[in-house]
Amino acid sequence: MSVKLEGNGLFESSRMMLPEHREAYNRYMIRKDPRPKPIIDEQEWQQIGQALQDSFNQHVPVTLQLYDPYEDKHATGFVTVINMFTKEIKLRYDDDWDWIKFEDIISASI
Repeated sequence: MSVKLEGNGLFESSRMMLPEHREAYNRYMIRKDPRPKPIIDEQEWQQIGQALQDSFNQHVPVTLQLYDPYEDKHATGFVTVINMFTKEIKLRYDDDWDWIKFEDIISASI
């Protein structure tokens, strides 16, 4: 018993990890190094704007790729409002909607 108490013996002999601790450690490792926000040039902004405008005018679904520093996020729906003053759009899903800021949009396709 005294061998366990010398140096780091107590922790070396008990290597059990709870599932909650493993999940927390995995979340920490994923969120440790955030991705930088990509720089979007003027031509790509025009393509994004055209896709948003087409979705608004023709009522066709648009798929947006949104910036998140840790994972890829996609949103698909119909643009119902384009607010140039607050620089955001209202995207309607099946039975819900979200306000999405222009600065969070990386790409848009119809």
